[in-house]
Amino acid sequence: MQLLRQVIHPSLGSLKGKQFTRETARAIVTKGEQILLLYTERYDDYSLPGGGIDNGESIEQGLKRELHEETGAQQISVNSTLGLYEEYRPWYKDDFDIIHIRSHCYFCTIGEQLLTPKMEHYEQQNGMQPKWVNIQDAISHNETTMALSAKQGLSIQRETYLLKEIAKQL
Repeated sequence: MQLLRQVIHPSLGSLKGKQFTRETARAIVTKGEQILLLYTERYDDYSLPGGGIDNGESIEQGLKRELHEETGAQQISVNSTLGLYEEYRPWYKDDFDIIHIRSHCYFCTIGEQLLTPKMEHYEQQNGMQPKWVNIQDAISHNETTMALSAKQGLSIQRETYLLKEIAKQL
């Protein structure tokens, strides 16, 4: 898979220290200029559906599971790749110093109907909900949040970068 970008969090200084890798998958589902995203009220941002790959899952299996859980999508087909986004961030627990996140991004198609999402507890607490959004509006919204909000999460830069890459291909 083509490497789109590699980001090292500015607080790290170097990649020395104990690190672990988290494999993730992100789904890109579009209808014209509309894209299926997750809006998170807590951070006031849009992100691609997806998340961590469980032990024993392939990347595609994890992608389908996460897309279904977070959006209620059915009849999911994985069609092609956008690429890989890598990031190194500080880790907040004592067992490691650095987390290396590898986000595998895929274009998918889904059936017409979205069922009720099966969000995890923290996703519910953060006010996460699936929404069809104009991709340019989502990019603009995230850029405004990055410029004006102190409550933004660490992932908004990744998500905005990926949305811009997706928009180039639409």
